[in-house]
This record gives sequence, C-alpha cells and structure tokens, in this order.
Amino acid sequence: MKKKFIIAGLLFAAFGLTKMTAQINFGDKAIGAVQKGVTGFTFSNADAAKLSKEAVDKLDAEHEIAGPSDGYTLRLNRVFGKHASGDGFTLNYKVYKLKEVNAFATADGSVRVYSGLMDIMDDNELIAVIGHEIGHVANNDSRDAIRAAYQKEALMDGVASQSATVATVTDSQLGKIGSAIIDSKYSRKQESEADLFAYNFMKKNGYDVNAEESAFRILAKMSEGSQASFIDQMMSSHPDSQKRADEAKKRAEKDGLYKPYVQQKIVNTVPAATTTKKATTTTKKKTTTAKKK
Repeated sequence: MKKKFIIAGLLFAAFGLTKMTAQINFGDKAIGAVQKGVTGFTFSNADAAKLSKEAVDKLDAEHEIAGPSDGYTLRLNRVFGKHASGDGFTLNYKVYKLKEVNAFATADGSVRVYSGLMDIMDDNELIAVIGHEIGHVANNDSRDAIRAAYQKEALMDGVASQSATVATVTDSQLGKIGSAIIDSKYSRKQESEADLFAYNFMKKNGYDVNAEESAFRILAKMSEGSQASFIDQMMSSHPDSQKRADEAKKRAEKDGLYKPYVQQKIVNTVPAATTTKKATTTTKKKTTTAKKK
C-alpha cells in the first residue's frame, strides 16, 4: 500500500490519521463569519492553554505513546530535553508511535512528534522541525488556531455561541478541536515566520542551520511522483517546500554559514547495554619453606 503524505498544518500534517474525527479546515471567510457570530467573545492565553491541554489529553489517550524507555523517547530527550523551557515557554513533549510524517505544538506547550518523522530526519533536521513548531506557539499562531476551532464548534453546536467566556465543551467537540489542531491551516506569512524562528533558534543554540534546508528538501522529494498532484492540492495555502528550502539556504548564505548539508545517522533504537567486566586478579601466595638444620 502506498503511503500518502500531506504537508500541511503546523509544519506537517498526516494522511490517514488513526482514530481521528473529521478534519476542520478554516478559510479566511469561515473564520470571519465565526468571529462576527460571537458577540463580545474574549479568548485569553489561559483559555487557549486550558482548551489545548484538554484536546491534547484526548489525543494522547487515542494514540500509542512511546514509553520512557523506548528508543524514540530516549532520542527525543537527548536531542531536545535541554530546550524544554526558555524564552517564556515550558514544553512537554511525547512521541506518537505512528508512521505518518508529522509534528505539532499547541498553546499549552505540548509538543507531539510522530515516529514516522523521526525515521526520516536526523537530529539537526528534527531540531529544525521542532523549532518551527515552537515558533507557532511563540508567535501566538497556535493560540489563534485553537480560538478559531473553539468558535467554530461553539457556533456549530450552539454552545455558548453568544457567551463572552469559554464554556465547557463536549468530548465530541474536543475530538474535533484536536483534529483541527493537527490540521491547522496557517497562512504563508505565519509559516514563513515560524521557519525564521526555527532558523534563529538553531543559530542561537549552535546547531547546523543548513539542516533546515535539508528538512524541506526531504519533504519536497516526498512530493514527487505519484503523490505530486495530491500534495499540491493540500499545499495550496502553504509555501512550497522547495521554496522554503531555498529561503533557508538564502538565510544561511547571508550569514556566511551555508554549506551543503549531509544527513547524519538516524538512531531510534535503545542503546545497547554496555557491560563492564571486572578484572579478576589472582594473587599467588608466595610460600617459603624453611630448611631444617
């Protein structure tokens, strides 16, 4: 069976999501109508964080999560553990054991990385992807996306459609909001700004910034062949992967940092246990025999 990869959402979105409800896509007209329909509605950062956490908790319950001793978790801890907090954010991150190529971050600081992504990108490329996701959180794109998802559901189901505060949502609504989080459609400007955030994040922390270009080249390669028209359709509201790769290259060239990136070895397995053999030393007792006179 051929795999279909959809490059959408925060940086990626997946095709054939398991145990997910119907996707919710937000166009400019739809969002405008939703905003007009909610009179006096306010949605704070705290509201966004609370609703995001509830939606992500539901997603976590519906997906297989790599355990603490799993190779994927150990790798993510090694690669990104040192960046769990800083610049006004605190992150909690987990790996979904799914073959889809995807990663997303939400307004409450939840970062979820799919094992399928970790199978095709090395540590530096993975940093570029997660840095992009954090960029959406830092730029409040994730907050605005969860707000739009909530408003759409509130109007559709008549839940607090005229309320000025966030009401409790149903389990079904949380499922739809969670799906919307994964499949959020950001503008070209938002995607470009998140790309720049990732580049600056890598530069600031001493990573090879050329890995960002490499990550986009990988996605562009995935768009070739039999899936090209399908990918083009899904990418209609997002910058082309080749173009984003070219922009990443230009940034590195401008900073005098560019060099063709060579992908490093990808290891998602648990390191082999090392056993130290204790050196055993045998001391021979020296016996002296006294001669009898």
